[in-house]
Amino acid sequence: MEPEVKKHAAVVIGGANMDICGSPCGILIAEDSNPGVVSVKPGGVGRNIAHNLCLLGLEVSLVTALGGDMFSAGLIDSCRALGMDTSMTRCLPERRGSTYLYITDETGDMRLAVSDMDVTTCITPEWLSGHIARINRAEAVVIDANLSAGCIEYLAANCTAPMYADPVSTVKAMKLKCILPRLRAIKPNAIEAAALTGEQEPERAARALLQAGVEQVFISLGSEGILAAQGESLIRLPCENRPVVNTTGAGDAATAAIVWAGVHGLDLASAAAAALRAGAITAACPDTNSPDLRLTMDGDA
Repeated sequence: MEPEVKKHAAVVIGGANMDICGSPCGILIAEDSNPGVVSVKPGGVGRNIAHNLCLLGLEVSLVTALGGDMFSAGLIDSCRALGMDTSMTRCLPERRGSTYLYITDETGDMRLAVSDMDVTTCITPEWLSGHIARINRAEAVVIDANLSAGCIEYLAANCTAPMYADPVSTVKAMKLKCILPRLRAIKPNAIEAAALTGEQEPERAARALLQAGVEQVFISLGSEGILAAQGESLIRLPCENRPVVNTTGAGDAATAAIVWAGVHGLDLASAAAAALRAGAITAACPDTNSPDLRLTMDGDA
């Protein structure tokens, strides 16, 4: 018998990668071998969001696709160790797992990356249709644009739970254009918002997304903070003053905080503040997910 989805539960549907990160000890020199540190840790936009939602105290189910290699085994073990439900994840022993190889500069900003996510195509509308009843019992369904256009359209037509979306990149964001009216919230960065709307100014892009039917818009502005919009409200909040060690995963933490705020009924300003805080906490950590997220956000609902 399938496990029941509990109160304050979220289903995250998207990519799960093993992240291979190279960070130089000094100034990054192009076209050269740089002394530094190489780490191998669980990642992927969907999985990162799910990880952060676990830290924030939600009951989380992850729907993704994994291969049969050691990276995939590590991913599934790490998810289960967090208490995440993986019973809707598709495991394909004959496939290689998803990996994300990236290099940061001396400030922690990503400078180059190669993404091998072919296994993610095995999340199909047919696979999702077998689990849609469980998906619809969640209080929030979070999708990332690593999903195929067919999966995104299937969920828009069949998911009855509030939907949240992370665009992932400017190219992948375009798959979300046809489902904007179905979204409770979206969290693009400035260039993703411009790609979705054709508006270069974040305020105009936010209003365009609202006009397209999104209920809440949160545009991350990097060092300039966040812009949040709903109805006639438009709010800009500055960044928290924290050290930056590694920005990879900060946006995923912000998305998780927006979902956390949504299921707890927080208003737009509180959700934006939570997103900023979560992103700043994560950027101050060398890892993609910060264990401090739980300690800092606890008690805010």
